[in-house]
Amino acid sequence: MITKLFTLFLFWVNVFSINIKDLNLPPEHFVYLFNSFPDIAESCSKDRNCPYKSFLDRKACWGYETDCNPKNSYHVRPRCPGDHRGWVKSKQAQYETFYTQADFGYVKEQIDELMVMCEASIPDDSSLECSKYLRFCRGRNLLLNFTGLLGRGNNLRYKMDILGPGQIGGHCNFYSDRLMKEAEHMSALQSWAPEFVNFIKTPERPIKDGKCDIVIEKPTYIMKLDATVNMYHHFCDFFNLYASLHVNSTHPTTFSKDNHILIWETFTYESAFKDAFKAFTVNPIWDLKSFRGKVACFKNVVFPLLPRMIFGLYYNTPVVSFQHSCLLQTAAELFIK
Repeated sequence: MITKLFTLFLFWVNVFSINIKDLNLPPEHFVYLFNSFPDIAESCSKDRNCPYKSFLDRKACWGYETDCNPKNSYHVRPRCPGDHRGWVKSKQAQYETFYTQADFGYVKEQIDELMVMCEASIPDDSSLECSKYLRFCRGRNLLLNFTGLLGRGNNLRYKMDILGPGQIGGHCNFYSDRLMKEAEHMSALQSWAPEFVNFIKTPERPIKDGKCDIVIEKPTYIMKLDATVNMYHHFCDFFNLYASLHVNSTHPTTFSKDNHILIWETFTYESAFKDAFKAFTVNPIWDLKSFRGKVACFKNVVFPLLPRMIFGLYYNTPVVSFQHSCLLQTAAELFIK
C-alpha cells in the first residue's frame, strides 16, 4: 500500500497550478470532479465567481472510484429481458458483466489491475505502472531514445521496432520479470508490449543527470492510431483516449487541455476528423519526426488504451447477451445522459 501511494504521489502535480476554468469538462460533470477532489470543491465554494456552485454538495461518482456508492454512480442499469443462460449464471451477473464490458466498470478494471513496473525511491527517480497486458501505462521521468529513427524514412506506421533494446528506460527499482510476464499481447495496436519489452534501468537519473536532448515538461499522451481515414476506426482512438483520462484520473489536471499528444508514427497527422483532438489538447499534434535523432525525456507521460485491444473498448468489445433492441435502448440512454 505504501509503495502504491508513493507511486501515485509521483504522478501528481502541484494543486496551486490549477485554474478550474481551464478544465475541459461539460458543466454537469463538475459534480463528479468535486466529489473526487474535495480541495477543488472547497476552492469553488470560496470563490464568489465560480460558475459551478450549483454542483457543490451533491453526491455523485463515475463508478470506478473506491468509495463510490452504486446509487450515486453514473451507471445506467440496462432494462433488458435478454436471456443470460449460456453466458453467465444469473440475471444479476448479466448486468454486472455488461457494466464491466461496456461501461465505467471497464475503467475500474484497468485501475484495479495497475501494477508498479518501475518503482521510484525519491522524486527525481523514474516510475512506471501499467495495467494487465501493458494495455495502459503511465510514467514519470522516462527516457525514450529516438536516435534509431535516423535514416528510416517517413513510412513508419504500425511498426513494432520504433524502439530497440535499451532505448526506453529510467532510473528506478525495475521489476523486469513482472513486466515481461504481462507482455503477451505482442501486437502493434493491442498493447504497449512491443515498446516496453525494451525497458531498462538506466544507471543515471535521465533528467537530473542531463542525459536528455530535450525534456518535455507538460503531460504527454503517446498514441498509436487506427485508420484515420475512417470515422469508425479513428473514433476507436478518441474513445479510448477519453477512457484513459479516467484511468489516469489521480489529479483534476487530467481534464486540462494544456498537454501534448504524440502520434507514434512518422507520418504528419492529417484526418477529416482531426477536430476531435480539440476536445483533448490546445497544442499542435506531434509525430515522431519531431524527435528523430534525439533522446527525449518526459516528466509525465501516458500510454493510453489502444484501439484494437483484445476484448477492448469500441473495437473487439464483447457484450453479454441482451435482446438487440434493448441493447440499442441502453446505449441511447448512456449517450443521452
